Amino acid sequence: MKKTIQELQEIIDLFSQKIPAIPEAEFSAKHAPNKWSKKEVLGHLTDSAQNNLRRFICGQYETTPSKIVYEQDFWVKANDYQGKRSSDAILLWRLVNEQICSALRTMPAGSYSQSCDTGKQDEQLHSLQWLAEDYVKHMKHHLNQIIPGSYDIIYK
Repeated sequence: MKKTIQELQEIIDLFSQKIPAIPEAEFSAKHAPNKWSKKEVLGHLTDSAQNNLRRFICGQYETTPSKIVYEQDFWVKANDYQGKRSSDAILLWRLVNEQICSALRTMPAGSYSQSCDTGKQDEQLHSLQWLAEDYVKHMKHHLNQIIPGSYDIIYK
């Protein structure tokens, strides 16, 4: 878990500098009505962080594996990231991810193997450690959409 936390913190530190440098017109541009802008992709990462933060915390104490479902399109629309000031969207992303680092740092090693149910059909339960590692991969995948070529990763 230590490596995952360190990697996540490095991503937060680096992209907290890189993302604000994107011109506003590029950051907010929607290339199709049903496609997210870069700002909305960052919003999706914030929503994903909030849902995963809840998984990381609830998964430590609930006796039955937590079932925390994330409906990404609904969340992005409901949170109206497109209508937010870019600086606020970036700050929110940074702060919720720093909170994940904090929650993972304080998680007892005995909790790493606790399970959580993401609610996805045909998907098995995952350990909190697996979810943390997958979360970082997921973030890199979407950061490539915001700043192409940032990471050499294929995420499914």
